[in-house]
Amino acid sequence: MGFIAKIACALLVALPAFGQQRYITVASTTSTEQSGLFRHLLPIFERKTGIQVRVVALGTGQALDMGKRGDADVAFVHDRAAEEKLVADGFFVERREVMYNDFIIVGPKSDPARAGGRDAVAALITLAETKMPFVSRGDKSGTHAAELRLWKEAGVDPAQGRGAWYRETGSGMGPTLNTASGMNAYALTDRGTWLSFKNRGELGIVVQGDKRLFNQYGVMLVSPAKHRHVKKAEGMALINWLTSAEGRRAIAGFKIDGEQLFFPEE
Repeated sequence: MGFIAKIACALLVALPAFGQQRYITVASTTSTEQSGLFRHLLPIFERKTGIQVRVVALGTGQALDMGKRGDADVAFVHDRAAEEKLVADGFFVERREVMYNDFIIVGPKSDPARAGGRDAVAALITLAETKMPFVSRGDKSGTHAAELRLWKEAGVDPAQGRGAWYRETGSGMGPTLNTASGMNAYALTDRGTWLSFKNRGELGIVVQGDKRLFNQYGVMLVSPAKHRHVKKAEGMALINWLTSAEGRRAIAGFKIDGEQLFFPEE
């Protein structure tokens, strides 16, 4: 056999192996992406399993819609009520709680509204009364859903201040924090994105420690019964790894300037 023929045969043998490369698509939140968590976790998982993970970072609402359409194999999000409803409706299966951190309210370090403390609802009431600028994601994300729940508990309809003191970016947490920094405004953010955010300007943490600011992350497999093309084995490999002892150690080991961003479920 000639040299050229040998090369051609080698390529023919290699092509099926290349075509069988294993990967999954994960619809997730912008906070897991922008905080740097995935850049820390996924190389460890990929080295262990050989499964590549392609992340599409969206607000939780959009990530859940992507999963409902069958455009992803796994959803990694943080809106427990919405997640549990979609499991009950048959769109997702195998939901597991992976990790948690908390939300915080950030704003000007001088806190001109005098909203600081541990009570998030009281802070929002104060911000509405003083009409201090507040920047919202406004994107149906898990963070936006948490913010709206707090406004509802405060008895405030922020839409009445839209275009005046209440601004919606319709974008992820990083761009929303950039807007808040530029306006010297208040905003609700997850702590993980805040710790990794560099363009803080005059912003600092104003409210933290309220139990209502608890932020739970869950992972789910898109229903193979509804979407037969879902990669069940590969998706479950990721879910099992994230909730394993090794996965929990990897999550706990992700730190910025020595501060842990996410806390794995035990």
